[in-house]
Amino acid sequence: MKTELFKLCIDNISDLKTALKKMDDGGKRVLFVVENNSKLLGVLTDGDIRRWILRTGELKGCVSEFCNMNPIVIHQNYDSDAAKRLMLDKKIGVIPVIGNNREIIDILLWEDIFSEKKPGLAEKKIDIPVVIMAGGKGTRLDPFTRILPKPLIPIGDKPIIEIIVDKFCEFGISEFYISVNHKSKMIKAYFEELSTNYTIKYIDEDKPLGTAGSLKLLENKLKGSFFVSNCDIIIESDYSEIYDYHQKNENDITLVAAVKNYRIPYGICEIGNGGILSVIREKPEYSFLVNTGLYILKSEVFRFIPENQFFDITDLIKSIQHENGKIGVFPVSDKSWIDVGEWEEYRKAVRRFEI
Repeated sequence: MKTELFKLCIDNISDLKTALKKMDDGGKRVLFVVENNSKLLGVLTDGDIRRWILRTGELKGCVSEFCNMNPIVIHQNYDSDAAKRLMLDKKIGVIPVIGNNREIIDILLWEDIFSEKKPGLAEKKIDIPVVIMAGGKGTRLDPFTRILPKPLIPIGDKPIIEIIVDKFCEFGISEFYISVNHKSKMIKAYFEELSTNYTIKYIDEDKPLGTAGSLKLLENKLKGSFFVSNCDIIIESDYSEIYDYHQKNENDITLVAAVKNYRIPYGICEIGNGGILSVIREKPEYSFLVNTGLYILKSEVFRFIPENQFFDITDLIKSIQHENGKIGVFPVSDKSWIDVGEWEEYRKAVRRFEI
């Protein structure tokens, strides 16, 4: 199998973690499920994985359990105009070409057929505000943050906060609120020098109010739902899908969580009564859904936030759950989450944006 085909194909007995890793490496948000290395059985999208996780609550399973077994295909000796029409009608950017025995012999990409990138995320507009929490001191990025506020630490030729804003602007969002405290004048001065097609208003914290306390200052300004983002995370995902999920499920808060895999570099001993060894698990790997720091909130949750008090978003979530409110989780892949709040992760982000 050609290298480019191999990147987008996965064996039908592979597990969810393998699928996530391979989908990240392939970069197309889709995999073709095969047996015997080439016979097409189904198609797997990031949406299929997300629905499986939400339905089962598990970060495991065989891809054959949650893939689509009726993939859209095109047969060899296809007509190029027919391929174009199929891509346009179905709004898909990747189609497998199969032979007589359903073996994959090629994969058609939108950019190859139309000689341009597939119209995608920028066409999906969202008309809701975004609040960026930028009031912290960023002590984990010391000593840079002794001079610059964390939101202005650069990745490539832009500071973190401008990259975050740009990601939202791709979806037509143009209304931003930035909560500021530490070195706030520098943040404001930076945006004053930019020529932008979006508006920024500031929430000035007189004292640190945590990751949710300053939201109370917007209680009479925001209606409906709005995004809330930490200022040290970048999420590369379809924000319109997150918003649609939030609306469809009528969540009070939707939390975006990344699937994280951790490998223990040692043999793990499990013991029974009396200290008798039961089994050694050599370098086991565990998977978790990790809070990324991106949320969508309903404006109704303002009533749970106390005035002028330090209050984290985890406190807000607990208060809502105590009143039987609904907190939804929207899973994304590990590679979709760029965390720049610590030095090791910051260096990874810099290398990634240099590619």
